[in-house]
Amino acid sequence: MTSRSAEAGGSRPLPRAAGWDASLAFRADPYRYIARQCAALGSDVFETRLLLVPTLCMSGARAAELFYDEARFCRAGAAPRALQATLFGCGGVQGLDDAAHRHRKALFLRITAAERAERLLHGVRREWEAALHDWTQAGSLSLFDAVQPVLTRAVCDWAGVPVPEPQLRQRSDQLAALFDGAAGSPARHLGARWSRKRAEAWLAGLIEAARSRRTRLPNGSAAQVIAEHREPNGELLPARIAAVELLNVLRPTVAVSVYIAFVAHALQAHPQWKPVLAEDAESADALAFVQEVRRHYPFFPAVAARVREDFEWQGHAFVRGRRALFDLYGSNHDARLWNEPDRFAPQRWQQRRPTPWDLVPQGGADAARQHRCPGEDIALRLMLLAAQMLTRRLRYEAHAQSAQIDMRRLPALPWRGFLME
Repeated sequence: MTSRSAEAGGSRPLPRAAGWDASLAFRADPYRYIARQCAALGSDVFETRLLLVPTLCMSGARAAELFYDEARFCRAGAAPRALQATLFGCGGVQGLDDAAHRHRKALFLRITAAERAERLLHGVRREWEAALHDWTQAGSLSLFDAVQPVLTRAVCDWAGVPVPEPQLRQRSDQLAALFDGAAGSPARHLGARWSRKRAEAWLAGLIEAARSRRTRLPNGSAAQVIAEHREPNGELLPARIAAVELLNVLRPTVAVSVYIAFVAHALQAHPQWKPVLAEDAESADALAFVQEVRRHYPFFPAVAARVREDFEWQGHAFVRGRRALFDLYGSNHDARLWNEPDRFAPQRWQQRRPTPWDLVPQGGADAARQHRCPGEDIALRLMLLAAQMLTRRLRYEAHAQSAQIDMRRLPALPWRGFLME
């Protein structure tokens, strides 16, 4: 199979994975499929079909720099429809490019600025402390499930989104479904689609009520900032798109429950780190521990883009419009970048700082200018808080099966979300 640019310029066609369509192979091993194929083919990029769509798969730091080159790749129309209908929504910042993306991204950088993030952290701590009594009365619980209402209450209060107490579990389940059901079984995926519709309707109603002065949003809150945001043409965001962007603040915060479950798993698997984090959960050692959790554990397998224009890279032809997936988990386990990549080793961070291209659990490049997640520092600090709570404020025992991690699940999780007593 040769591309138009290969025929025109004499460049080599891309290596191709065996088989006509790799959908089943990818679904069977979503976090490791791309890296393993790259290793087998001896290439940072290869071509295959996923759900019958020709797709480029890319892995490693060099591929990351290429993937985030805005002259060569764009995001418009890149995300599969199934993810737009669940995880991302339509019209949000993830699908924008160039000046439109930078203008919308500035909105999120303002919302996640350090002083605002500090208030969110205080809120999460307060809600977690309040939940401890109920947790101890429950006897046993799934940490992944139990921490979601904590995060939901805190982020909604911080964002200026009112949630009456009787609705807390409902709203928490809606937000969790957006990331926990998006790539799940058909039933879970349909549930995620329904949750997306209900959540967008809920928040669009709030935006419209604020704009018509039927309700008042807290000054400086994320809800108010998004409701009043104007596009480069001077117009307000349509209420539905404003709801999508408000969900892009709420949903990722609740999704940190995945990382919190992995913090607990790492503490259980490496108990020598418990006294280190209990002594000072904000020390350099604690930061090294949670950075290694982010590198070592699976969060999301890949991110998508499209080839903007025909070009050639390393002698290979890239064809305009082709969908591309950049491998997050495999890049974080690339033996060319990481010594003993499959070993959990926080000490590696004592003499190393992450670059925009090597530690990429939530995407690569620069958060201010490109498509890297602007809430990455918030996720890091929520994980540090979780380590503090788990080592200082709770005494518990993990179920033996919680040592298992289901790598076929999306997102991957310890058994039952880390069952603890």
